[in-house]
Order: sequence, then C-alpha cells, then structure tokens
Amino acid sequence: MGPTGRPLPHFPEPPVLLEHGPGRIIAMANQKGGVGKTTTTINLGAALAEYGRRVLLVDFDPQGALSVGLGVNPHELDRTVYNLLMDRGVEAEDILLKTNTAGMDLLPSNIDLSAAEVQLVGEVAREQTLGRELATIAPDYDYVLIDCQPSLGLLAVNALTAAHGVIIPLECEFFALRGVALLMDTISKVKERLNPPLELDGILATMYDSRTTHGREVLARVVEAFDERVYHTVINRTVRFPETTVAGEPITSYASKSTGAAAYRQLAQEVLAQ
Repeated sequence: MGPTGRPLPHFPEPPVLLEHGPGRIIAMANQKGGVGKTTTTINLGAALAEYGRRVLLVDFDPQGALSVGLGVNPHELDRTVYNLLMDRGVEAEDILLKTNTAGMDLLPSNIDLSAAEVQLVGEVAREQTLGRELATIAPDYDYVLIDCQPSLGLLAVNALTAAHGVIIPLECEFFALRGVALLMDTISKVKERLNPPLELDGILATMYDSRTTHGREVLARVVEAFDERVYHTVINRTVRFPETTVAGEPITSYASKSTGAAAYRQLAQEVLAQ
C-alpha cells in the first residue's frame, strides 16, 4: 500500500520512443504559491526525458523560477516568453533554450512577463495567445509542461486554454485544501467557455511528511475528496529539492538515487500510463 492508502500500481518500464509528437500540453496550476509547481515541472519533465520522451518546459511565471531552476539567469535574457506573446514575428524557436537534460528544452521567462497580463487585456482572443504560439512547436515534443504563476489571472487562463490537461500540485497542508475549489471552478469555466477538451489529469500531493498526524490527515482528506484523480505518487518533503534549485539541475541528475528522484520517475510512469 502506498501513502494514499491504495495499492501502488505496477508499471512496466516504459519503452524508449524513437518518434515523437503530437505534444500533450499539461499546465501545472495552483493559485497558491510554494506548493511545488516549479519543482514538479522540472523533475517530471526530466523523468519523462529519461524515458525517451521529447519534453518542452514553458516558464509562464514572471518570477522565472523554472528558468533559474535549470541554471538560466533570467536577467540576462534578451527575449523570453513575453516576446513570444507580445512581439509579432517572434516565434518559439527564437527563444528556445537547450537544457543540460538530454531531450528537454525550455522557453524561458523573466519579470517582463508581468507586463503581458495588462497588455493582453486589449488583444483579440486574448485567452488564446499562448495556445496559438505553442501550436507551431508542440508537435515537435511528446509533452509540453507549463509552469503557471500562482494566480488565476489572464496568464493562468492562457495556460489552461492552451492545455490538454492540468496537474494540480497540492501541498499536504490544511489551508492548501481551501483554494482547490476555486481552482476547480476556474478549470470548469475554461473547459466550458474556451477549451472543451481540457481535462484534470490529476492532483499531486506534495511536501508530504508522513511523520506528522496533520500531514497524514490532509492526504487522507485529499484522497477522500478526489479519489482516483489523486496520483498514487506522493512527493515527500526533502532538503534535496532546494539544493537542486541552487545547483540548477533536476533531482534526477543531481541526486539520481534519492527518494525524490524515484518519486518523480514513478510520477512520470503514471503520466505515461494516462
């Protein structure tokens, strides 16, 4: 039995694919900050790449944490996702960066992106701006993972409108549960009005501490509320994750034998099985 109280599924080792596409676009969304969105985007992407999938990560947060976590200095970038959204003639290939993880690329971001929230308001079909830009490059990848900013504003709606699925990283903390209803409502509205194929791929319990009664109770409540939509994989608290941010690389390479790396490989297998 796993931490969620359900039997852990058995996944055979995924075969290495030689061909790729069309890309499944997944938004990592939660309006609460500090829940593990960026950590999950980097490490799930790296684990999928280990299994032979071509992966594109999209930093869609003006804080640029995803870019920093992959060793990129956002302040030194001439062009970012902001230019992709706002500048005519700029294409995804113009800002694309290779990461140190084979098979995984990055569309970086920095504080410039915060201006797009305001500037997009006057645009026609403003909610579909990101989706239009990703449509040209997504077929080159098996998975496109979008690291959303912690809000439910226009940038988040753009990400949800572009996506095929949503993964919600959810901290195993009581107050984290309170915001999920609002996020689910936003997802439902986007699905109804802008992106009918949008699906909730799953809820990922993060920052779990099995030693505390509180952590175990919250995880039990999450499983009770969302049942099969909760991934079997649970991401434990560990000092390894902050260390990987400083190192600028995924935990799958920084600490390949760690429990954190094993957890994200298991999550990758669950995602591949969907």
